[in-house]
Amino acid sequence: MRASLLFLRTVLALLCLPALAFCLFVIPEMASRDAAAHPETAYLQYPFMLSAYLLFSLFFIALYQAFKLLGSISRNKAFSMDSVSALKKIKYCAFAIALCFIAGLVFLIVFIGGDIAGIFTMSLICIVASSTVCVFAALLEKLTVQAIRLKEENKLTI
Repeated sequence: MRASLLFLRTVLALLCLPALAFCLFVIPEMASRDAAAHPETAYLQYPFMLSAYLLFSLFFIALYQAFKLLGSISRNKAFSMDSVSALKKIKYCAFAIALCFIAGLVFLIVFIGGDIAGIFTMSLICIVASSTVCVFAALLEKLTVQAIRLKEENKLTI
């Protein structure tokens, strides 16, 4: 079990590093490049950066909660209210990420228009992925609450 937890923590760290590098280097470069290439829409540079950083903040919060959840599991406290809280926060973050992508997609369709097939496809992939994480976290949250309830009932009957 220790090897599995170490593997999962490593995967989470490997997810975190490229996302952090993307936030620090790619997002500002993309925003300034697009503002220089399209001066008529340069005012969209700051809302783009703000929404990108909001999305990545939600992503990092969810990753942190996943680390906390793995910590609870490693301490043999998988069925605790801390785990329920972490799963609930992961669920809310994933839901908020999906909503942000939907809002961004609507914004692109209404205000930008043109050929956005690539962005549309990537947005749909992100919406489906974050929705899947949201549903999975909600399911695990319910199962954990039921397991805690059964554990408490067993303590009372013995």
